[in-house]
Amino acid sequence: MDFDFSDDQEQLRDAVRRWVDKAYGFERRRAIVAGGGFDRAAYGELAGLGLTALTVPEAHGGLGQGAVDAMLAMEELGRGIVLEPLAQTFIATGVLARCAADAVQAAWLPRIASGAALVVLAQQERKARYRLDVCESKAASAQGGYALTAHKSIVNAGDQADAWLVPAQLGGAIALFLVEKGARGVKCQGYGLQDGGRAAELQLADAPATLVTQDGLAALELAQDIGIAATCAYAVGVMDQTVRLTADYLNQRRQFGVPIASFQALRHRMADMKMQLELARSMSYYASLKLGAPADERRQALSRAKVQLGQSMRFVGQQSVQLHGGIGVTDEYIGSHYFKTLTLLEMTWGDTLHHLGEVSSRMQETAGVFA
Repeated sequence: MDFDFSDDQEQLRDAVRRWVDKAYGFERRRAIVAGGGFDRAAYGELAGLGLTALTVPEAHGGLGQGAVDAMLAMEELGRGIVLEPLAQTFIATGVLARCAADAVQAAWLPRIASGAALVVLAQQERKARYRLDVCESKAASAQGGYALTAHKSIVNAGDQADAWLVPAQLGGAIALFLVEKGARGVKCQGYGLQDGGRAAELQLADAPATLVTQDGLAALELAQDIGIAATCAYAVGVMDQTVRLTADYLNQRRQFGVPIASFQALRHRMADMKMQLELARSMSYYASLKLGAPADERRQALSRAKVQLGQSMRFVGQQSVQLHGGIGVTDEYIGSHYFKTLTLLEMTWGDTLHHLGEVSSRMQETAGVFA
């Protein structure tokens, strides 16, 4: 089996890496954090690279690429801990392309592809605890469409979005709707996140909405799995840079007249960090490759990946801080921002314990050991 990337994929990786290195340095990121955690200009630059169009079908003005291409882009963005929510764009395009009616696709996919519209998923409720089937939001038929009443929490870049994908109860089952910014009955309050990014509380009071699909739970499961795959790839980029940063520090820091990188105990800890990084990388590849599998197989695979990524993120982040010492948690040092990002990512789309439970619940009696 050939696991090499194609020439086009390598060119994509190089283009994103060059943009991160030249246009999204630490000082610019700090300025974006100080400005609220989202920069529309930076998001426009991602659109200029073609990333917002990457997974949009060609029929709607996109590039029609797949999960592996999205994975490569997210991994490179993770190296620069880029704050702009490209993962949400991949979620929106994936869900709309597979689940929405032709008219809804035609209205939104070209705008998403061009970067003119940012559409994000607003699914989290306070009582849900990562469960997608817990949804108290209500939808009702209204003249010419539907009206939604809902309160969604921790909506990624929610107050900067042009529309939201919102699940709500309709006729005793979860359906998925699209609500536009500026619609009647919409209130959105933004706030900063621990990693410097941005989220919002979204409140809807009989807000007009467009139906995306009545099989909302299946669409939500797909959205979460796309989000997990993107998060895994992003986290690999963050960890890769964290390991590199830690190795550079150990080679520069001197004690007893020699670099501390020469101490055997520290070399062993760096080897353990590298091992966790490579375990995470392999499971990130596995996650992206499984996005096209049947739903049950896909869901189990993505939970497996998130378990390993959660363990690796915690280990790499904590080891990096310990090997750096006090400087590793100072705001002026970029390493502390990698650590905070890894800490937040471990809880994104369900923490490690949640997905360990998901993996366990899907195990067969033999757990795959015997035929």
